Amino acid sequence: MDFVKLDTALLQLGLREGDIVADIGTGIGHALITLSRAVGDTGKVMALDVQKDLLKNATDLIKEQKLKNVETVWADVELPHGTRLPDTSLDAVVFVNILFQLDDKAAALAEAKRILKPKGKLLLVDWADSFTGLGPTKTRVITEHDAEKLFMNAGFHKEKAFRAGPHHYGIVFSII
Repeated sequence: MDFVKLDTALLQLGLREGDIVADIGTGIGHALITLSRAVGDTGKVMALDVQKDLLKNATDLIKEQKLKNVETVWADVELPHGTRLPDTSLDAVVFVNILFQLDDKAAALAEAKRILKPKGKLLLVDWADSFTGLGPTKTRVITEHDAEKLFMNAGFHKEKAFRAGPHHYGIVFSII
């Protein structure tokens, strides 16, 4: 994913040894190695996705890279308690290139908020626009401004925004 500066974006969360983080919509696991290293041996990374075939690919990556602190979970973030994670159990949540794919964005944000600890953080990285065959169609793009409104209406506070690559924006939110 060289069109997204994913490692740099993930650093914006300020993860520490021992943190517990979920990569929601993990796909094939692009963020897992960086997240695993950031939380260290005493931390934990939950790789969640609704697509079982993608979770299989993430599981293969976890085994290949010997990531002992990463666990895959089949989950549907658009359902209440769809992540099957306990309330207020995570220090951070990562949404990379999934906001535009969600049909029920409000439900997904409510679920993310439910699983985050007080003062927990959420990293959003998504497409800034539609780019000739790359990313979502124009009608599926969620602009940075619209994403901010969605999250703020769901009870999140914007901490900072940054460029996450030539085609992506990044925003770090926290629980109010």
